[in-house]
Amino acid sequence: MPREGFLGTGAPLSADVTLAIEIAMGVTLVLGMLLARRQRYRAHAWCQSAVVVLNLIVIALLMVPTFRSQVAPKIPARLARPYYAVATGHATMGCIAELLGVYIILAAGTKILPESLRFVRYKLWMRIALVIWWLALLLGLTTYAHWYVVPKHSSLTGSRSLPAKVP
Repeated sequence: MPREGFLGTGAPLSADVTLAIEIAMGVTLVLGMLLARRQRYRAHAWCQSAVVVLNLIVIALLMVPTFRSQVAPKIPARLARPYYAVATGHATMGCIAELLGVYIILAAGTKILPESLRFVRYKLWMRIALVIWWLALLLGLTTYAHWYVVPKHSSLTGSRSLPAKVP
């Protein structure tokens, strides 16, 4: 049985830690944007890159295993249910945000990509990435709420059912 988290929702500790890390990363991305507005581009690059790399670790270690065990086996049969639909939307937006973040790092911060594959309007793409990332974060908060905060009642037993792992 997973250890109960610190937010008092009945979620496992891993879910609460993941939620706190993701919120901190969302705030950090906004701070990174403010660094760019102040023309502190090197600090901006380090800030945003650190979030993208940390998020890759969180996705690989916590989110993918949970999605594969708790959501993916029920797709498409139960996709109409909020429990699965919101988690699938979160996973989709999160993947788009993370892939775009990695691409921006490669295009703007390295010489790995050829010139023809690099952005011309970095500011626009970085803003798009930030909006998508925040959409993914909001869907993640909604997933957490559906899984751990909003009681789920079985139509037969009336009991609350909680997933065993992090969203």
